[in-house]
Amino acid sequence: MAEVSGKSFLPEAFQGRTVDIAGQIGLIWELIKAPLIVPLLRLAVYICLAMELMLFIERLYMGVVIILVKLFWQKPEKRYNWEPIREDLEIGNSAFPLVLIQIPMFNEREVYKISIGAACNLSWPTDRLVIQVLDDSTDPIIKDMIEKECQRWASKGINIRYQIRETRGGYKAGALKEGLKRDYVKDCEYVTIFDADFRPEPDFLRRAVPFLINNPRMALVQARWRFVNSDECLMTRMQEMSLDYHFTVEQEVGSATHAFFGFNGTGGIWRIAAINEAGGWKDRTTVEDMDLAVRAGLKGWKFLYLGDLQVKSELPSTFKAFRYQQHRWSCGPANLFRKMVMEIVRNKKVTLWKKVYVIYSFFFVRKIIAHMVTFFFFCVVLPLTILVPEVEVPKWGAIYIPCIITALNSVGTPRSIHLLFYWILFENVMSLHRTKATFIGLLEAKRANEWVVTEKLGDVLKNKSNTKGAKKFRFNIGDRIHLIELGFAGFLFFCGCYDFLYGKNNYFIYMFLQTITFSIMGFGYIGTIIPS
Repeated sequence: MAEVSGKSFLPEAFQGRTVDIAGQIGLIWELIKAPLIVPLLRLAVYICLAMELMLFIERLYMGVVIILVKLFWQKPEKRYNWEPIREDLEIGNSAFPLVLIQIPMFNEREVYKISIGAACNLSWPTDRLVIQVLDDSTDPIIKDMIEKECQRWASKGINIRYQIRETRGGYKAGALKEGLKRDYVKDCEYVTIFDADFRPEPDFLRRAVPFLINNPRMALVQARWRFVNSDECLMTRMQEMSLDYHFTVEQEVGSATHAFFGFNGTGGIWRIAAINEAGGWKDRTTVEDMDLAVRAGLKGWKFLYLGDLQVKSELPSTFKAFRYQQHRWSCGPANLFRKMVMEIVRNKKVTLWKKVYVIYSFFFVRKIIAHMVTFFFFCVVLPLTILVPEVEVPKWGAIYIPCIITALNSVGTPRSIHLLFYWILFENVMSLHRTKATFIGLLEAKRANEWVVTEKLGDVLKNKSNTKGAKKFRFNIGDRIHLIELGFAGFLFFCGCYDFLYGKNNYFIYMFLQTITFSIMGFGYIGTIIPS
C-alpha cells in the first residue's frame, strides 16, 4: 500500500498557497529585520537599561539613607519637640485640643463596626473628640445598619455624628471636604482619617497629637499600616512585601530627609489649618490624598512619618479588588504629575533640592519609571531579544542589577524572604496593569478618573468557614478569565520554547516560570474566592 502523507489530504492549490504565504512572511521578515527591527529593539534595550539604572540608583540611595537613619538619626521624639499631654486638674480637659475623626464609608457591610468601634475606644477625653461617619452608601439596608451603630455609640456618651450626602460628587475627597464644612467641627484643630477597615490602637492620638502641638509648621503625622489578613493567601503576602518596603524605606526616607512624603489617605492626622492653606480637598485625580500632600508641601508645611505608630488594616484579598486598587494607585499619581509638574517647577517656597526630589524621585522614578521598566524590560523587550539574537542584553542589566534591586526591596518584610522569587514573578504580572494605568493617567484617557471602592471582607470568610454544609462559590467567567494575561502567557511560552531550542542564555527558565504566573493570574486562580 502506498504511504499516505498528511499533505495528500490537502488540495495542491492550498498547499502551494500555504507555502507561498509562509515564504512571503519569511521574506518580509528578513527584509525589515536588519534595517528596522534590530535598530528599534536595540534602542528599546538602551532605554530600558537607562530606566533600570535610574531605578537602581534610587533604590541604592534610599538604602544608604535608611541605614544612616537607623544608625545615626535621633528618634522623632528627640528630633522634634514632643511632650506628652499632661492632664491638669484646674483646667480639666482643656489641655487636650479638639480633634475630629473622619471615617469615610461606601457600602462597608463587613467592616463598618470595626472602624467605628476602634475610633470610639480611643483614649481621648470624650468632650474633646468629634467622630464623623461620612456615609456615601447606596444600599439603604447598609445605611440603616451604620446609622444604628452610630446611635448605639452615641447612647454611651460618645460625640459621634452620622453624615450622608445627596450625591457622591468627588467620591472620598468630596465626602471629606463636605465633612469639614459642618458647624460642629469649626473649633477642631486637627483631623484624623481612618478608612472603614482601619483599627487604631487606643493611644493613637496621645502619641501623634503632641508632635503637631509642639511643632507649629508640622502639617501631618502619618502612621504605619499593619495588615490583619496578610496570611490569608499568597496574594496578600505579596502585597505585604511591597507595602512594607513603601513604609519601611520610602516613607521613612522622605520624612527624614525632606520632611515630605505622600499622604496614604488614612491612618494619619492633619492640622486643619494646613489643609485650608493648601486649598482643601480636591477631586481632580483619584489620589486626593497625594494631591493634598504635594500642595501642602509646596506651601512649606512639614510631614512626619512614625514607623512605630501602627494601625491595623485589611489588604484586598480578591484579585478583582486588588486590580482596581492598583489601577487607582498607579493612574492617579501619573495624572497628578501631569497636572502639577509645572506648578512644582514654578514654586518659590521650597528649595531647589526639594523640587528635584519631588519631581524626579517621588514622581518620575517611583510612580512612572518603576512600573514601566518592570513591564517593558522583563515582559516585552527581553523576550523579543530571544527572537532577534542580533540584539544582546548585557548580563548586568538582565540579571545582576535586577537581583540587587530585588534584594533591596526585601528589607521591609524579612519573614517573607523565601517568597522573594515568586514576588518578582507576581510583580512582573501586576506591572502590566500598573503600566497601562500609568499611561492612562499621563494621557488623561477614558479611565483616568475611575473610582472603584476597594472591596473589604472583614471577618466574612472566618464566619463562612464556621457554617455547616457545603460551600458554594461565585463563578463569573468575566471575573475569572483575563485575556491580556493569557495572551502574554502564550507570548512568553513561545519565546521560552524558542530560547530552549535555539538560544544560548538559558532565559527559558525565567520565561517558563513567568508563563506559569501569567497563566495562574489569567485564569483567576489567585487570591480569595468568596463563598456566596
